[in-house]
Amino acid sequence: MIRTGDEYRDSIRDGREVWIDGERVDDVSTHPAFKPIVDVRARIYDMAHEDATRDLMTYVDPETGESNAIGPKLPRTREDWHAKRRAVDAVLDDIGGVVTRVGDETVGEMWSLYDGQDVLNEVDPRFSANIRAHVERAVRADPFHVSANTDPKGDRSKRPQDQDPDVLLHVVRETDRGIVVRGAKYETAAAYANQAFVKPTIANWGDSELSDYAVGFIVELGWRGIKHICRTGFAGRGSIEDYPLANRFDEIDTLVIFDDVEVPWENVLFYRHTRAAAYIRATLHRYSAFAFVQRLLRYADLLIGTAMFNARQTGLEKQQAVQEKLATLACYREGINAHLTAAIADAEPSPGGLLMPNQSLLYTGRVLAVSQLPAMMHLTRDLCGGQICVTPDAAAFRHPATAPWLEKYYSINEDWVAEDRRKLLAFARDLVNSDYAGHRLTFQLFAQSPPFAHLLAVYRNFDWSEPLACAQRAAGLSDRVVPGRRAGAEVVGSRS
Repeated sequence: MIRTGDEYRDSIRDGREVWIDGERVDDVSTHPAFKPIVDVRARIYDMAHEDATRDLMTYVDPETGESNAIGPKLPRTREDWHAKRRAVDAVLDDIGGVVTRVGDETVGEMWSLYDGQDVLNEVDPRFSANIRAHVERAVRADPFHVSANTDPKGDRSKRPQDQDPDVLLHVVRETDRGIVVRGAKYETAAAYANQAFVKPTIANWGDSELSDYAVGFIVELGWRGIKHICRTGFAGRGSIEDYPLANRFDEIDTLVIFDDVEVPWENVLFYRHTRAAAYIRATLHRYSAFAFVQRLLRYADLLIGTAMFNARQTGLEKQQAVQEKLATLACYREGINAHLTAAIADAEPSPGGLLMPNQSLLYTGRVLAVSQLPAMMHLTRDLCGGQICVTPDAAAFRHPATAPWLEKYYSINEDWVAEDRRKLLAFARDLVNSDYAGHRLTFQLFAQSPPFAHLLAVYRNFDWSEPLACAQRAAGLSDRVVPGRRAGAEVVGSRS
């Protein structure tokens, strides 16, 4: 059943080994670098219990009569997708910012493997039973689920077997109880999550049909042998008044070390199965891209609102050049919204009997949202002007020696007084100009694979038959020209 925020906090007090800034963390739920984002995740759990948001965050299982969270519910209807979208919007409204890696954006990756049960059965029927069990557990137990994909890489011109074999996570031996794995993965939120779906990122398996690197499994992040080595956090670098986003919404990234971790057989989803590994690479974001792109829609709203407020504060809203730039931001926002809306409206059945967002519309929407984000952030920076990088901090606005001068020069009129001006500029700085803003931009570019992979996903899922047929008719080409439905139809893991 759905958990409370306190139950979630208790669940990550499991003795896990977490390091940040050269120190071991005693309690990740109270450490100043992690507490703000842990509190956000706890807040999501608590929203499922409150009268005002319960109906948005949960549903009643008709078979068990129990309340479950909307996020991990298997999508079978368009209404399921609308409900997921409403739940995410409710969370972002409640917390007043954008958080991405909080579970609903990653649990969908397991649904992609759920769709590939026939592939798993090629090696061992236990694996398809395992994925069904873990998908069901996610629905019932509502763990904070994340995803571990990216390895430290090493020398990418060489096979992992031709260098330090631990550079990519792999199986070192089997036991009666399961497999023992060694290596490392980068994962956002791992230090304060419950479990992760760990999978390979190798693109070219070569002739290694039964590779020990072709392994996927569910890991509990407090298990023995797992070490979390985290990047420095942004929370606490400045006051919350000066950096309102960095101090509340920093999602800490972790290098997760697997030091001979034993994974029980019931948690193994595929092993020594390169086709399954290739399948999950090709379909990994079939569902999760929706939640990812929805966050970028909200980020676009923040960019527009910030830029519009500044234009109104400074009296520039009626200038044509400013209106054109604001309209460009609006086009970006509505383009993302249109792709999400249409992806649900034109949703399609998945191989596993679920309902997935229209793949071509979803992936093209992701390309739009991610590829244009740097330009839209810079456009917002342009509309906010240079004051976002030169304005003094909040303490200066309060000190008796400096406050009168700042009150004089930052008050615009009786409606826009100095304090409101300061708040907007501080928010804008943290949104587009701070270390946190730069980190967020890089995260968005690579969180769901790099941009070239986004375009490859479009290539594999776009329906090429209609443009080909249109050109065939218009050019009067022979009927011998038979266009294929999708260019990626022959690729393992793409839709046919």
